[in-house]
Amino acid sequence: MTQPLDTIFAALADPTRRAILSMLLEDDMAVTDVAEPFEMSLAAISKHLGVLTAAGLISQEKRGRVKWCKLEPDNLREASTWMQGFGQMGGLDLDAFERFLETELRRG
Repeated sequence: MTQPLDTIFAALADPTRRAILSMLLEDDMAVTDVAEPFEMSLAAISKHLGVLTAAGLISQEKRGRVKWCKLEPDNLREASTWMQGFGQMGGLDLDAFERFLETELRRG
């Protein structure tokens, strides 16, 4: 796997980050709005957003005094293409696939 792909899968490994991506499917959101449904500090949410930004899955920009987050769906294309290769081999054993990803992420 390439480094960008490793970074994307590492970012996707966390359920909080996946939830944030789902929220951003709807529209751009202020960081404080992203943090609202989670029972964690704004600093913790900011760390999650940093991981997503580093992976290229979101972008952040300051508009006035407010920092906004925007989903960057095109950057999931490499991961999606890689995963589609598994679908061409018949039924995909998701449990085995998850174990494979965990092993790969630990190596990185």
